[in-house]
This record gives sequence, C-alpha cells and structure tokens, in this order.
Amino acid sequence: MEKKMSDSVCTAPSKLLLDGKLCDVVLVVDNVMFDAHKIILSSCSSYFCTLFTGAWATPEKRMYTIPGVSSEMMNVIINYAYTKSVPLTEDNVVPILAAADQFLVPGIIRACCSYLEDQLSPVNCIGIWKLVDFYYCPELRKRAFFYILHHFEEIIGTPEELLDLSEQQLAAVLENDHLNVKCENTAFEVILLWIDHMPDQRQGSISVLLPKVRLTLMTSEYFQNSVMNNAMIKNNAECMSIINEVAEVFQACGLNRRPQFIYSSLLSRPRLPSSILLVTGGKNRSTARCSYEAYDYRTNSWATVGCDIHRAHHGAVTLDGFVYLIGGCNHETNLKTVQRLDLSSSTWQLVTPMYNARCYVSVVVLNGCIYAMGGFNGEISLSSVECYKPETDQWTIVARMNAQRAAASATVLHGKVYICGGFYQTYSLPTAECYNPDTNLWTTIAPMMCRRRGLGVIAYKNQIYAVGGTINGYTPLRIVEAYNPITNRWRLLPSMHYPRSHFGIEVVNDQLFVVGGYGGYHGMYSVERYDGEAGWWYSTSDIAESRSGLSCCVLHGFYSLAENLFPRDPLMLPNVDEEGGTF
Repeated sequence: MEKKMSDSVCTAPSKLLLDGKLCDVVLVVDNVMFDAHKIILSSCSSYFCTLFTGAWATPEKRMYTIPGVSSEMMNVIINYAYTKSVPLTEDNVVPILAAADQFLVPGIIRACCSYLEDQLSPVNCIGIWKLVDFYYCPELRKRAFFYILHHFEEIIGTPEELLDLSEQQLAAVLENDHLNVKCENTAFEVILLWIDHMPDQRQGSISVLLPKVRLTLMTSEYFQNSVMNNAMIKNNAECMSIINEVAEVFQACGLNRRPQFIYSSLLSRPRLPSSILLVTGGKNRSTARCSYEAYDYRTNSWATVGCDIHRAHHGAVTLDGFVYLIGGCNHETNLKTVQRLDLSSSTWQLVTPMYNARCYVSVVVLNGCIYAMGGFNGEISLSSVECYKPETDQWTIVARMNAQRAAASATVLHGKVYICGGFYQTYSLPTAECYNPDTNLWTTIAPMMCRRRGLGVIAYKNQIYAVGGTINGYTPLRIVEAYNPITNRWRLLPSMHYPRSHFGIEVVNDQLFVVGGYGGYHGMYSVERYDGEAGWWYSTSDIAESRSGLSCCVLHGFYSLAENLFPRDPLMLPNVDEEGGTF
C-alpha cells in the first residue's frame, strides 16, 4: 500500500510530493510505502541524513525498510519534514516524542516538549518528569522538576504519581531548596505517606529520606510528638543518630526559640521563599525616598534593592512579570505617571500616564487589568476610577465611586473590588463600597466601625481586613476590623502591637504583613504579621529604613530573583544533576 501526504499540505516541496515528482526514496513501514525526497528528510533528521549518505549508502538505492516504528508515526515525521508542523494532542504527544527521539528529529522534539510544558499540572507533572528521563529533553526535564517543587502541596492532594517515585527521586525533591512547603511537617508526612504505600519494600528508606527534611526548622512540639516518637524512626539506628543531633540543637536553643539557620546543613538550612514581599518607595518626614526592600519569609530577613525612583503615597502592583508604580507624589508634584519594572531584565520604563494626578491613590489588579481609584489631585479628593490594560497600554474611565476619597485602601475578593475609608476635605470616612466589573457598578456596603484614612485594606481568609489608619491625620490607630461579604457585617479583631497609618500591607505565606508607616512622630521601621489561624499579631524583622507612604506588592514565582536576593550556599547533593533530573 502506498501512502502519500495529506492534500492540505501546499508548500512547494510538499506539492512535489503530492504530485509524485522528483521523489527519490521509498520508505517501507509496516508494509506501507512512503514516497519522499532524500534531501527533505535529511534536512530535518540526522537519522535519515546518515541513512542516505553514510559509508554504507549507495546513491542508486531507492527503497528502505524502516523497522521499529508504526506507519502512523512515520507519516507524522514525513509530514513534518515537508510542513514543519506537527498535530499534537494529549493522546499522541508521547508516541510522537518517542518516534522523534528515535529518528533524531529535533524540531518535533522541541514541539513535543513545548506542548508537554504547557500541559504541566499537579496531576501529571511527576509523570512528565519521569517520562523525559528516557529522552534528551533537558529543558522540559528542568521545568517539570521545578514545577513539582513549586506546586508540591497541590500535588499532595492527588498523590498517585508521588507515591510511584523511587527513593532517589523523592530524595531529590525533598532536599531541594526550592521545595515549596509551608512548613517542614509537610515534607516529613510525605515520607511517611510514601513509605506506607509499600511498607515492606520502603521502610529501609527512612534513613535516606529523613535527613532531607529541615528538622530543626520544625516546632519543637511537632518534632517531639511526631518525629521522635515515630516507631519506624525509633527502630532505625541511623535515624536515631540524626534525631539525637536535632534534639541537642532544640535543647540548646530552648523550647520556645527557633534554632539559628545553618546554611551548610540540610537539617537547618532554610528553603528559598516562593513569594517575595517587595516594599516600594515611601518617605521619611517630607522626603520621598527611593530605596526598595525585599523580604524573605523563610529567614525573616530583608534585602535592600537599589533603585533611583522617588515616590510616596503611590500604588504598587504586580502583573504579568512587571511591577507597576502608579501615581503618588515626589518632592514637588502629585503624579499621574506610571512606571513599571520588567522583572526579567531589571529595567524600568514609562507607560501611558493616567488621566488624573492621584496622590494617596488606591490600586488593585483584577482580571488582568489595573484599577486606580480616588486619590488627591492637589485640590480635591477624587471619586473617579481609571482602568489600565497592559496589552493596549491605555487607561479608560470606568464608573465613579459613590464617594470622593483619598488615602483610602482597596483590595480584590471573589472577583470584586472593595475600597474602604479615606478622607474627603478634612473628614475621615467610615464608608466602604464594592465594584463589580461585569456590571460596571459601585455598591455601598456596611460602613466600618471606625472612620479613618491612611489605613490598609487586604483580602485575607475570605474576608476584607481593614487595619490601622488615622482619624485626624496625626494620631495613628491600632484597630483591626474584618468584613464578611456574606453577612455584610464588620467585626473587631485583635489590634496591632503598634499604631500606624500610611503603611504597606500584603499577604505572604498565608500571613498578613503590615510594614512601616507613620507612627505619630516619624516613619516607622517596625513590621508585624497577623496569623489568622492563631488569631494574633507577631513582630518580625524591621525594615532597614524607616518610612511612611510606602506601598507593598508580592512577587510570586520569581525563583531566580529569590536566589539572587537571598542566596543559599551551594551544597553537594549526590541525588540530582544540575538540571533537576535524576541520575
């Protein structure tokens, strides 16, 4: 049976093939014959180039029997040689990758890898990582491996593929600094889950896997109750040696104090943060300042980032790999300009300015757009709202708020924008409202218990938190309220340790952070975090420079940036190669 190319192919070489002109080779696969041109096949496949031009080849030979491949896969390869396209689906991508690897067709291999990369999910990422160990796909292998690390807690929810990892593969995951787990308890419990899947064969692996867990970074209570008292560990001499070492560290540090980080030891080495809290701009007294700081929640430490941009009382958001700084003021002027930082190249650029200057602006991101609300233009508080679309680099005016407000604060929850407080003329507002982008309408919601400006508003634990601020513009507050959109009611929560207004607020690692601000006399250094599970505020490391009028944003998934800002000394790890694959 003779096989020819699809009639949909219309390039010049493929037309020759369709017409059967100048064909100089016939490939026989499963009793199916494919007419083709040697030069076309050789141009995309070193296998065919060697077959047709190697030492044993003869120019007059026209017919070649090709074993070890189906006629369907050969048809895909020949079609690609003429069209440079390949029809990939979830069902055929693996056999096509295998055929492309067998016949050394790098173009198809790249297409398959790109397709598989786009399909990565918590359900299939481990399977893809293991699959590409059979083929030379180093970039896909690296991306699949890092996908596993960065989505590890999601993978645990559907652990079927995780349970099929080898001891060596699981060790490679657990020992990596990029492993994204909220706490080391998770890593330990995954080991127990993996062993319990095949206990007779895997119990001996506990001595290999336990040292990959950062045991000294657990709470002493969890370590004593769940690790030290585990029967499997107690019956393993190698594990008990590790346990005794860690127990001595806890004892030396005291039960209520965390051990110091030891970067040279896996047992005490902090993992890299999956998210970075970025502090932008602000001022001390009357001077807008330019230093930026980044926070590593794993080590409770700050790194100063150099920058020559001066803004205070502005908005800062992240969107599609950029940090946007919007409005605010500098030493002399209320600003309508917008600058953005390309995180991939560390370069700044101006984008289209807003229609209105907006100091004390409120800014959020929703559905791929940036909303700038209210603010002060030098004369009045504004009720107008502008919406920026990065793909068009244009601002458009959307529905006005029901109230004019500056020094308010806004956030997004369940697809809607919530804005609270602020001031109009000299009066601080208790009011709050909600914007629905589908209807382009603002709806007034229940007012806060305490009227205020310079507050921080953030979505946290499915509610709207309104934190701090000031009533009179001078005396800062410690108050915290939470709004439930279902009941349309506010309730009081534990107050911050320190009163503050005009501060930065964000959620990182499921903790609510407040940074700097005005403390009544000057800008503040202090930082606090609220743990919604514990229902309490905790002090964290101070920022390097006191400031108020700052704005915070969170960078998710910028792992190379985390490595640069918060470097960890390299370790000699025998289980992984430099691309994240297994030996």
